[in-house]
Amino acid sequence: MSAHAIKPREVRCPACGGPSLYAPSNPSRPFCSERCKNLDFGAWASESYRVPAEAPPEPGEDGPPPPHDF
Repeated sequence: MSAHAIKPREVRCPACGGPSLYAPSNPSRPFCSERCKNLDFGAWASESYRVPAEAPPEPGEDGPPPPHDF
């Protein structure tokens, strides 16, 4: 068995674009720092990031009829 040391991968930080070590030694991975990690979390928490979705059709507009309340 050969004991090759695995070189940690360096990736771009999604928040600032700087280099980030993608390894267990970086607890903020894939971010370069705790600051960048928190900035990204804050953007999600304030709903700055949104997933695009189409609004359902209004009743009577080429869509299925609204459900009946019994």
